[in-house]
Amino acid sequence: MTDRTELFIDGQWSPPSDGTAADVIEAATEKVLARTALAGRADIDHAVSAARTALRGPWSLLSALERADLMSGFADALRARGRDTAQLVSRENGMPISLSKAVNGYGPAAMLDYYASLIRADAVDDVRPSAYGGRTVVRREPVGVVAAVTPWNYPQPLAAMKIAPALAAGCTVILKPAPETALDAFVFADAAAEAGLPSGVVNVVPADRAASAYLVAHPGVDKVAFTGSTAAGRAIGEVCGRLLRPVTLELGGKSAAVVMDDADLDDLSSHLLDVCLVNNGQTCHASTRILAPANRYDEVVEMVTATARGLRVGDPLDKGTDVGPLVSRSQRERVLGYIEAGRAQGFRVTTGGGAPHDLPVGWFVEPTVFDRVDNSATIAQEEIFGPVLTVTPYADDDDAVRIANDSPYGLGGTVWTSDEERGLAIAARVRSGTVGVNHYALDLAAPFGGVKASGLGRELGPEGLTPYLSTKSVYLSTN
Repeated sequence: MTDRTELFIDGQWSPPSDGTAADVIEAATEKVLARTALAGRADIDHAVSAARTALRGPWSLLSALERADLMSGFADALRARGRDTAQLVSRENGMPISLSKAVNGYGPAAMLDYYASLIRADAVDDVRPSAYGGRTVVRREPVGVVAAVTPWNYPQPLAAMKIAPALAAGCTVILKPAPETALDAFVFADAAAEAGLPSGVVNVVPADRAASAYLVAHPGVDKVAFTGSTAAGRAIGEVCGRLLRPVTLELGGKSAAVVMDDADLDDLSSHLLDVCLVNNGQTCHASTRILAPANRYDEVVEMVTATARGLRVGDPLDKGTDVGPLVSRSQRERVLGYIEAGRAQGFRVTTGGGAPHDLPVGWFVEPTVFDRVDNSATIAQEEIFGPVLTVTPYADDDDAVRIANDSPYGLGGTVWTSDEERGLAIAARVRSGTVGVNHYALDLAAPFGGVKASGLGRELGPEGLTPYLSTKSVYLSTN
């Protein structure tokens, strides 16, 4: 694996100003995968300056159709690298390759194509008749320079969820990826250069927490788009609030899977990996709290336990693997700490409960299920971000909704029932930004985001373009 010892700023590759670099560790082997450059304050200043220059210059001179064509070329360049990118991410963060091929290999290109299609079809200006005679031209202009701060769990699609609408709006971008998955972030730089995006439109600067905080508060940044933990999101939101700077925050979750008394448990079993344990549990919207009706509780626990026990844990590059390693040693220790906390509070583990003995190398955790968990317990209230599920009984529909909503988070959730209308009715009562009925999958054409401690704003769909636009009213005389 080739080291990435240079940053991508203003269309050029340059070493970090202070020579800082870090190891990226392979999750399955615990060995150094490659080295990555880390940006310092001077590099952040350089990236912001380059983005501002491009915003005022070549990028602003292009029409929406010209931007769309460049975005399509950018998508093609990413798509051509998709297979290699998917493998790289799986080595960085442990994501099973079967998932990584779709979300990291081809997801970013699909997002760029989607937002390119939106700006090809939609007029920039809206001419409205005035209530007092005359006309008003309502213009949509780019909000400006965007700092896109992204996490390690879905590094490619979560970056593209910011880059694609920002470029469509006419903004320029500084991508600040997590150091754990910094290597794959440079694929955006390679593809942008190949596609001929003007210099400074996309800049890629991995950085530590101090430099990242400097970027978020930089006076040359006009908007921040962040995905990550709720704690980090609160800190970023406070900075942006003080600066009156627009911010989009996609944060943590502790979603509930409400299993109704008429649910097809075979259907839930077939979706359990994709909905509740996807990406080794390192997924913000995963339905990790399973709520089961009292009259079918034992049946649900038996099914969840058997399904989780049957998942194949191993090499993330093996297409037969269901659950790979966690991203880092510290993440594994964090997850194992929650498992021990659940045991200490008296909850029974029905399967899993530790690191697999047959995988001594790599940051693996067994798929783990806790039985009869009180919803007030730590493992039911806090985001674990690993392959750990809790099962909680409920009395009736009202009780199920109450428990589902008894959480500081509100990002995802699912309802499992043989009656779709009943599922829709329960989904309407769950306080969450997204809910699936008998499945859960993000839709490019529909908004995604949370309520409560799960964040502010929406990404994806036409609604995902709006945060990158500023409206201006131009009042025309009646003469």
